[in-house]
Amino acid sequence: MREAVIIKSFPNGIALYLNAEMPFENLLEEIGYKFSDARNFFGNVTMALSIDGRAVTDMEEIRILDTIRDNSDINVACIVEKDDTVNQNFVRALERTTEAMEQKPEGQFFRGDLKDREVLETENSIIMLGDIYPGSSIISAKNIIILGGLYGKAHAGGNGREGAFIAAFEMEPERIRIGDFKYKPGTRTPRWGIKPKVRPKIAYVKNDRVIVEALTKDLLSSF
Repeated sequence: MREAVIIKSFPNGIALYLNAEMPFENLLEEIGYKFSDARNFFGNVTMALSIDGRAVTDMEEIRILDTIRDNSDINVACIVEKDDTVNQNFVRALERTTEAMEQKPEGQFFRGDLKDREVLETENSIIMLGDIYPGSSIISAKNIIILGGLYGKAHAGGNGREGAFIAAFEMEPERIRIGDFKYKPGTRTPRWGIKPKVRPKIAYVKNDRVIVEALTKDLLSSF
């Protein structure tokens, strides 16, 4: 019965394998049992989540996330396709960047969300584990990597350095600035919270304008 739900890990994430035939309500009970039983093992971490084994609706995804939150201390940064090349490139590039920043004193980490018009400012490059909500801002004199969603404002290269970049799991910003160059998306319905199958993106300056592109391992490694 318990094998109706199997939890496996992959770099910076966990994969949830669900029985395709079991009624969804029963699956939720099994998910709650599995994560409650493994609560101490996982601890307080931020991770990506993939769901495999059966198709689920957006509402079912939300209920799965609520069940995980109620029965563990895991913060699910986003839902991804475990085998999706772009997401895997982001995770691998993030790992290498994290290792490099750990070895250099100018690197910095921040865990948590920015909301209610909060502002996080640093003279260092920064990796943020969390979301930046509309109205809030992150400012770095160097580079910004967000293991989560950018839905507010971000300013990299705050010292006028145009070679900086901003990378995020999900990028739907109110405004981006890199060095002295600004980028403001067209009018759209703001999105925040967990979204399925996100496409990581990177913003950087090219030919005196801010470019926002799908993120690849090679592209991030070139900075």
